[in-house]
Amino acid sequence: MHLAVYLPLVMPLLAAAAAGQLARRLPPVAATWLLAGGAVALAAASSAVLGLLALTALVRIPLVGAVSEMSGQVLSRGDPASVPVAVAAGVLLAAAAAGACRATWHRTTALIAAGRQARRLPGAGQIVVIDDEAADAYTLPGWPCRIVVTAGMMRALSPPECQVLLAHERVHASAFHYLFTTAARLAAAANPLLRPVAAAVSYTVERWADERAAAAAGDRRLAARAIATAALAATVAPPRHAGPAAALAAVARPHGIRGAGPVPRRVAALLGPPPQPRLLLLAAAVLLVAVAGASALEAARELHGLLDYARTVGAS
Repeated sequence: MHLAVYLPLVMPLLAAAAAGQLARRLPPVAATWLLAGGAVALAAASSAVLGLLALTALVRIPLVGAVSEMSGQVLSRGDPASVPVAVAAGVLLAAAAAGACRATWHRTTALIAAGRQARRLPGAGQIVVIDDEAADAYTLPGWPCRIVVTAGMMRALSPPECQVLLAHERVHASAFHYLFTTAARLAAAANPLLRPVAAAVSYTVERWADERAAAAAGDRRLAARAIATAALAATVAPPRHAGPAAALAAVARPHGIRGAGPVPRRVAALLGPPPQPRLLLLAAAVLLVAVAGASALEAARELHGLLDYARTVGAS
């Protein structure tokens, strides 16, 4: 295998460095799809390459080579990777698998709890106002998603600002934003280098909801004021999560009006013009992800060819 096999291991570093700029400069919908999809693709490609490198160490074990009837001389000449590199790849792959499994378990448990909580909320409508002096608003994942707003938050906002808040939460519910953040977080669990990308996805889903709420209100300044006021109210009277609610916070909190992204940056974005598509930047980002995937596939093809040849020579 050539040095190109290591590209999928380097690309997550580039993605992490570029995630913030992509989140700010691309329209939120495009940025969310690109960053979440790219995170999953890069995590899969890097894990695949680690698996291929680890496999090169496994097949060079004499006992494995004898059982599979592979020629050790062919494998040595092919020199797919040095033994220390292959062993290190195996260790990293095991750590990535453990991290991904642990994150999947926690996230799945939280989503199931959120769905149960959504079904237990009173009423049949999508929006539920609960009698709580704390200022809070969030969307609970479920089928369908339910929007929870506290009485304290409703009192903190003017009627037009309340409409912006509800429009914001409806976007989270209708676009199933928790799926994007879940995918990005699981990818980051498998490859910690992608954590900045997952953080950027949490920001872009908020910007997605902000822009749609502003469009529904027809007033970007009103939307900016509503977000700022809601964030301030949540700071003055913060929500108190305890018991089952604490387990749901990891799922619901990234989709609240306070959001995972920096509120001042979101407000500043709404006070400016809507973001415009940047096709060149988008194409460049997609190309980098495609190169990582193609490199992993080429490495798999080369390794398969080497093993097939070693088996042929060994059997003759």
